[in-house]
Amino acid sequence: MNPPSGHETQSRHQGDAPVVPHRSSARTDSPTHRLTDSSAQSTIRNPQSAIVSILGAGAWGSALARLLNQAGHQVTLWGHKSEWLDQIKQTGRNERFLPGIELPRELVLEADTAKAVKEAECVVVAVPSQVFREVTLPLANYPGLIISVTKGIEYETGLTMCGILADTAPCATCVALSGPTFAIEVARGIPTAIVAASRDSAAAARAQQLFTGPSFRVYTSRDVLGVELGGALKNVIAIGAGVCDGLGFGDNSKAALVTRAIVELRRLGVACGAEAETFTGLSGLGDLVVTCFSRHSRNRGFGERVGRGEKPADIAASTLAVAEGYPTARAAWQLARRHKVSVPVIDEVYAMLYEGKDVAQAVRDLMSRDLKAE
Repeated sequence: MNPPSGHETQSRHQGDAPVVPHRSSARTDSPTHRLTDSSAQSTIRNPQSAIVSILGAGAWGSALARLLNQAGHQVTLWGHKSEWLDQIKQTGRNERFLPGIELPRELVLEADTAKAVKEAECVVVAVPSQVFREVTLPLANYPGLIISVTKGIEYETGLTMCGILADTAPCATCVALSGPTFAIEVARGIPTAIVAASRDSAAAARAQQLFTGPSFRVYTSRDVLGVELGGALKNVIAIGAGVCDGLGFGDNSKAALVTRAIVELRRLGVACGAEAETFTGLSGLGDLVVTCFSRHSRNRGFGERVGRGEKPADIAASTLAVAEGYPTARAAWQLARRHKVSVPVIDEVYAMLYEGKDVAQAVRDLMSRDLKAE
């Protein structure tokens, strides 16, 4: 497939992105697996089905693979470790990341990136933000729809994930899919709402059609940057909320934290070029609330351990699943300074995580700031 012309490429990006020299190669040493033979797939497809590849076999990638399969799409799930894919093939489950959930027998498992995306009409990227650039480099000539479900900010560039895709996959059209969505609840069919954002309205509508199901409602938006920043920055605040839990604080403290945090997230987002109202929607306030209060939240749990005295680096090293708020805190702190925006909650979370600041002192410093009107 031929890439579009330079003018067409520019019009399909979701934001400006500087070119960052980077080299990587796709894995090519692992076979393709199916949970069943390919003949079973043809018996359940409908005329509206699409061929979708998901890059990332963690909890979220696996949950979305299940969701898309239930919607009648042909799904390939890519993972970087063939031995983990072998375990999924053998058990029919991804017990490492999504325990207790049966995965569809029609699911194709693939450890070779090029093979995984070769026939795909849509590629969903569900990998941690710190490896997002490396994983998407093989998509340089991919001309289709790429949907990012990763929440983060690249430290070196300050780019969100669609900004990275403008660099690594310049021929593609990008959609950001974000909102208050825990993988285990989506996999269990618990009613959930999310937002698909793209400057290309047709692309956002296509993502909406692909993912919408009986228990999964998708809204659309044109504010890609706002949707992505809301999803990324709320993880930093959730670590702060977890610190409150670790210190034994009550509901008053967390409510105050969340309310003041949404103000600074909106302030930083607007300074970066996002729309203010996006931060009161699903990808902003909705995601902030669920991540700060839920027992499922990795970021809240990370912060709770910090509040109890554990060292952030030790916590990160002890967990398989990534708490995105940890690397994002550093990127958000830098982004705020680049735009000269006041973000006191983010500042204190950064200081606790990267400067070794005492958590009790961080709380005292927040509470003793100069008095002002709300």
